[in-house]
Amino acid sequence: MTSSTATVAKGPVTHAPSSKAALIMGALGVVYGDIGTSPLYTLRACLTGYGDLQPGHVLGVLSILFWMLMLVVSFKYVTLVLRADNRGEGGTLALLELAIRGRTGRLRTFLIMLAIFGAALFYGDSMITPAISVLSALEGISVVSHRLEHWVVPISMVVLIALFMIQSRGTGTMGKLFAPVMALWFGTLAVLGGYQIVQTPGILQALDPIWAVRFVIESPGASFVLLGSVVLALTGAEALYADMGHFGRSAIRRAWFWMVAPSLTLCYFGQGALLLRDPGAIKNPFFLMAPDWFVAPLVALATVATVVASQAVISGAYSMTRQAVQLGYWPRMEILHTSIVEKGQIYLPQVNALLLAAVMVLVLVFRSSDNLAAAYGFAVTGTMLTTSVLLFSLTMRLNAGAKRIMWSVVLGFLLIFDLLLFSANALKVHEGGWLPLMVGIIVATLMVTWRRGRYLLGGLQQRDRQPLKEFMEQLEAYPPARVHGTAIFMTMSPGYVPPALLHNLKHNKVLHDHVLFLTIHSADVPFVLSEEERFTLTKLSASSWQAEVTYGFKEEPDVPEVLREIAEAYPELDLEPMRTSFYLSRQTVVSSRRPAMRRWRRALFAFMARNSTRSTKFFKIPPNRVVEMGMQVEL
Repeated sequence: MTSSTATVAKGPVTHAPSSKAALIMGALGVVYGDIGTSPLYTLRACLTGYGDLQPGHVLGVLSILFWMLMLVVSFKYVTLVLRADNRGEGGTLALLELAIRGRTGRLRTFLIMLAIFGAALFYGDSMITPAISVLSALEGISVVSHRLEHWVVPISMVVLIALFMIQSRGTGTMGKLFAPVMALWFGTLAVLGGYQIVQTPGILQALDPIWAVRFVIESPGASFVLLGSVVLALTGAEALYADMGHFGRSAIRRAWFWMVAPSLTLCYFGQGALLLRDPGAIKNPFFLMAPDWFVAPLVALATVATVVASQAVISGAYSMTRQAVQLGYWPRMEILHTSIVEKGQIYLPQVNALLLAAVMVLVLVFRSSDNLAAAYGFAVTGTMLTTSVLLFSLTMRLNAGAKRIMWSVVLGFLLIFDLLLFSANALKVHEGGWLPLMVGIIVATLMVTWRRGRYLLGGLQQRDRQPLKEFMEQLEAYPPARVHGTAIFMTMSPGYVPPALLHNLKHNKVLHDHVLFLTIHSADVPFVLSEEERFTLTKLSASSWQAEVTYGFKEEPDVPEVLREIAEAYPELDLEPMRTSFYLSRQTVVSSRRPAMRRWRRALFAFMARNSTRSTKFFKIPPNRVVEMGMQVEL
């Protein structure tokens, strides 16, 4: 047997900015939109429950908020989590592939299930973020005039519909505006907050953690419940990790420490300073920080900023779905590129339509950002807890001795805080936390069912199969009628005779002059970069070959392109497009006498299979060159 390897690397298309400042500005515009709009509603949500607002309440709550921001975002995410990259890429599924590498048994299964649920909760976050962000921004018009309050929901729906409708045009044009808009936004936060602090500098006492400790000791129960609202200041922390591949950890860290963290701190403390002077400002402390003449422009700026924040999380949902498809957790979906230059700019029509419908329902049902706050916290803390567990598992695998003990102490400490945050938000399930929980359960069930169904189908297809090399050598010895051209059989199981070939021989009784068996693999890395990793070609017989092609989980398979590369490397294999036919198997799942899945899961898997994007579109195969061989599979 001879085997040879060739490839053309297909890594991420990168366009180096002219300076580090450009990268930092890019990170500012895309990564920090979500966490940057948190001051619109966080402090109000934290302090609304206190009927008679006292200075001790303001200082204690603000101290807890500030130190949680430093501990969870600055220390955990910006300093530690960004160190765990999968070839420069981050996010729940990228971290999962690192954590389970080399692991077997129950621990591997547990980590996979946990990551699936964490990824599923992200979709709940993707639904809630646009709704709560836009609502909280437009609620500022009630500060201009209370008679405009009834316009908040209708205008929010118009803004959100427009946002989702322009998704098909891509984020290229909007992306150029993201950085300047967010730079102006963070600058405004800093100026408004700083102005209030100058008037009441006593608020800076809250920087002393003793105020947080005293608040917790005096009111432990209230402090625990308070964490359910404090977590709103931490929303968007997952975006730091998920978007690491776009800008790199250095730019993300610098943007945080140089501008985002100082601006947020000034804004929160400015709201606290206002509340020390006027406790009645709790009805909307953010907009009441501004002078009267600036309220209307501030509402407009906040609305644009929340659109940016929503855009970032919607794009994150697209990226998460593409990763899930590539890793086998989700059926194939239509993925459209909105830029001929940037591979990361994608649009998924089905995901966009489902998110729009969900966001509209949320706005109509909850009608205010305060009502959505409980639902938001549950989704965020669930995802944070998932990241901490996966990171803990990864560091335990990579380290030993004193280093392992050190990491155990540090990550165990952070894990306790994540558990406290998650538990505090779990208490509010009945207030709205049921929404992301329900979304998470539904999406996780779909992902697990799809993965399980694919696993069972793969096992059935390999059972009683003949070895491919021996079968093709027999056909060379006793050949059927040969026809001109090349037949390409797409198969999930290299080394075994694909059903489509058997059906073709049985019914058509012919074989092409050249036969290529093509298998597409998904790697546990975002991009396949080296020449040895892209594809291998093995000769099976005088006229047949086996090709195995590997793509990273952030790449899209392109069969015509990889066939062109194979043809350049191996001229003896005739892959001229007009003389090539693709043979694909289209399977229909039917019930067996001894089913391997419960009836409802089998029906669910069959439904997902029927509605998945056709192989021809997903692999970019010309439809007029495809022959589909239909068959029924008992499951």
